[in-house]
Amino acid sequence: MAPPLPLMFLLMIPWVYSADDWGVSYTSKYICALKGSSVIMSCTYKYPPEYKIKKVFWTKLIEKGVEPPDLSDDTEYSQRIQYLGDKRQNCTIRLNDVTQKDSHKYYFRFITDKPDGRWIGYPGVTLDITDLHVESPESVTEGDTVSLTCKSTCNLTDRATFIWLKNTQSLTERNNKLLLQSVRREDAGRYSCTVHGHNLTSPHVYLNVRYPPEDPVISISPSGEIIEGDSVTLTCSSDSNPPADISWFKEKTFLTHGQIYSITSIRSDHSGEYKCKSRNEAGEKYSDTVTLNVMYAPKTVSVSMSGSGEIVLGDSVTLTCSSDSNPPVLNYTWFKENESSAVGSGQSYSALQSGFFYCVAQNQHGSQRSAAVSVTVHHRSGWHVVLGITVGCGGLLIIIIIIIIILFKMKKHAGVKNENLSVNQDHIYSDVIERVSVHDAPLSESETADHNDAQYSSITPKRLRGNLTAGKDPESTTEIEYATVQHHKNKKMKRTEEHESQNDRRSDMLTVEEASVIYSSVR
Repeated sequence: MAPPLPLMFLLMIPWVYSADDWGVSYTSKYICALKGSSVIMSCTYKYPPEYKIKKVFWTKLIEKGVEPPDLSDDTEYSQRIQYLGDKRQNCTIRLNDVTQKDSHKYYFRFITDKPDGRWIGYPGVTLDITDLHVESPESVTEGDTVSLTCKSTCNLTDRATFIWLKNTQSLTERNNKLLLQSVRREDAGRYSCTVHGHNLTSPHVYLNVRYPPEDPVISISPSGEIIEGDSVTLTCSSDSNPPADISWFKEKTFLTHGQIYSITSIRSDHSGEYKCKSRNEAGEKYSDTVTLNVMYAPKTVSVSMSGSGEIVLGDSVTLTCSSDSNPPVLNYTWFKENESSAVGSGQSYSALQSGFFYCVAQNQHGSQRSAAVSVTVHHRSGWHVVLGITVGCGGLLIIIIIIIIILFKMKKHAGVKNENLSVNQDHIYSDVIERVSVHDAPLSESETADHNDAQYSSITPKRLRGNLTAGKDPESTTEIEYATVQHHKNKKMKRTEEHESQNDRRSDMLTVEEASVIYSSVR
């Protein structure tokens, strides 16, 4: 039997080969590369041995019925592409400084010396170009745990070692995640990441750490003494994130919002305690209080008096000056209207005469005078004089009686016999009056010899004359005489005088001799 014809025909056509003799094999059909990096696309190819390679190249465009272009002829690739293969088996290529535009499918193409010997390797290599970015929460609160992630739009094909940067300073973390536990305000800043061996660095992100206000502090400008009329600025400073809203208070009264509180042309009623409150979404704090002490010259100066301002001659009325000032008044000066010289100083003044009086209050910032007040002095009426004289005479009589009683007790104490001491008060009083009434008559020679104890009376009469009561007859007016009696004892006595004569006289003289001074009034 003859062999079958189809089998014989295949044996006679040597250039017909199976599909396994042709092909392109790619090491990786998908590559994710960082922007700016160099990408190597590796592959191998095969063809029947009787074919000879004429051309090899990589392309990215395939259109049916159109020969695909060679990338090395494209101006966008010509300076960056490098063929690393050969014309036998290796078809590896390197693409430098890749960009987002380089994200495509790439194919290897080879052409042999025979018309039917052309091949393109399917499915090709898919290249994705990615950059880096950091994922971070928009804001965190102090004390929270925070995770930052360095991400790309695709999973990098090559094993990558990540490097973290904070404010351009390298951190120790080498993973694509950066973990911050119990975050602090010092952790706030700009964070970015990169991959070891690559120049690509992600754009930085700012980690915003929120925290409540620290204790606010108030500063006063200008510093130093504040005088009424000055302009004063209070500034409240407080570290916080986010920035705090500032509120101002005087004592417990709300004033305004804002970091600065200004007072133009400050007044005395602006004095007091001020504080500010700093508040944000994380908390609030009050400052310590500061005191504004506004200095000013005396104001509202006024005079008050004790009584009605009408007094009698010899009395006085007390005038008191008061004012509002800061610091307190240093000097109070008193004036009488229509007189240029001061009549007194001090906060109080005793007015003895009629007139209009005012005070001037002064401190180191100025002075102010008060309105004048009127003081009127009236003369005493006659009955006041009579009453005074009567009271004076009665007092004098009481003194005389007391002296007599004292002398009586002294004689009794001296041991004089009771019968010689029986002189009554009337006898003593009449004896004194009798001696006073003869103050101008000289002693006789016999009286001088009888009295070895010389007695001298010095009497100076004083007479107060005049109308004690207005409108009365001068002749009917009472006359008052005052007499001063001085008694002196002569201590030298004649020892030759007889004993009996001494005893007789001594008993009569004891009463008078014991008195040193006796005053009497004679009408």
